[in-house]
Amino acid sequence: MWALIVAPETRIFGIALAVMLLLGILETVSLLSGGFTDWIDGLLPEGFGEAAHAEVGFDAAAPGLWVRCLSWLYVGKLPLLMLTVVFLAVYGLAGYSIQAAFRTFSGFYLNMWLAAAVAWFAALLPVRWTAAGLYRILPKDETTAVFSSDLVGRVGVVVLGTAAAGSPAQVRVRDAFGQQHYVMAEADGNDTLPQGSAVLLVSERQGCFKAIANPSGSLVD
Repeated sequence: MWALIVAPETRIFGIALAVMLLLGILETVSLLSGGFTDWIDGLLPEGFGEAAHAEVGFDAAAPGLWVRCLSWLYVGKLPLLMLTVVFLAVYGLAGYSIQAAFRTFSGFYLNMWLAAAVAWFAALLPVRWTAAGLYRILPKDETTAVFSSDLVGRVGVVVLGTAAAGSPAQVRVRDAFGQQHYVMAEADGNDTLPQGSAVLLVSERQGCFKAIANPSGSLVD
């Protein structure tokens, strides 16, 4: 076991577990004192930081591949620091397991960088399973489900991407109860609506909205 831990080919996994322990301590301090985890989560795009609290009662249109991958790993649904701790723990243990198994069958270790890449992909599914379990047991804010049509006519803000015809972006919008939702919307017409734009949702079809630039300063999010 010690030979596995000190082998140069497994060094990166030892570093991952050491960083995991450090972040675990920081996460514990954050839970006791508050504030630190919120600051870390603020590094995410706004569309992810609060997506866990926007459980809309309909399926939104599929966003971009990168956004879908992050959502699949529960980014935005769990505190980012906690999710990082989970990933580093699973990654480090997966790396050691892969190297131990490879040495058992071949008599030598994989190249460190090759093993690191294999462990990265091997860790993704266990990380998702672990994150899903944590998400189920952690307390969450109660939300009020709404129909997608209820959001038509409301003003939102583009928080991720640029909305254009045929190219939806993520929009944050509040319903009549003040609850925030994140939906996909494309521009209605030839205009483009960059990130940060105030928009008015004018129609919806199969979970994807059409939006125009907010036509009036009296209409607010």
